[in-house]
Amino acid sequence: MTEDEAKLWLQEHHPVSRETEEKLEAFIAFLKREAASQNLISASTLDHIWDRHIVDSAQLLRFCPNAPQTWIDLGSGAGFPGIVVALLSDHQVTLVESRGRRIDYLQRAIALLDLEARVTVAGMPLERVETAPYSVISARAFAPLGRLFELAARFSTNKTLWLLPKGRNAAKEWDEVQSVWKGDLRIESSVTDAEAGILVGHLTGRGA
Repeated sequence: MTEDEAKLWLQEHHPVSRETEEKLEAFIAFLKREAASQNLISASTLDHIWDRHIVDSAQLLRFCPNAPQTWIDLGSGAGFPGIVVALLSDHQVTLVESRGRRIDYLQRAIALLDLEARVTVAGMPLERVETAPYSVISARAFAPLGRLFELAARFSTNKTLWLLPKGRNAAKEWDEVQSVWKGDLRIESSVTDAEAGILVGHLTGRGA
């Protein structure tokens, strides 16, 4: 997917106001400025942000109800998918990030984009985040699936929707943990990479 194709996909699937378009542009400009002083995203993707990061994040909304949800994004890093989700929806988003410079970056991005009412940063390791149920859990390149479930299952109920971009190892990772973890997760293809998979569904807990 080219950058122009990515922008077209976003227009077709998430038509937004001019104000939101301007905020997306502002976020990208802010990210590029910050990337000059800290390793927020791979340098090879700086010229492919719409494809590799914006649409790659926005596509998760395909699987989520439109009604506002409580959404926790694990290892938010540069703000993907959490900040993009917040810009394109009305969900209440919690960004979990433990690295000091990333925490500062995320807080400044939230202020820049006027998202303080709906986005909060849990600036600490996930192990220290207060247990609470969330409607949606997302994680992009956060941890191998088994470790991810170990750390995050306490935020999940049987109704919680898990949205986990896992690249080309999605099926392999899910197969490897099914002897321990049970659920009805399925693999959906990414719109930005036909060979990459997104685990979508619900976790019911540990197996017997």
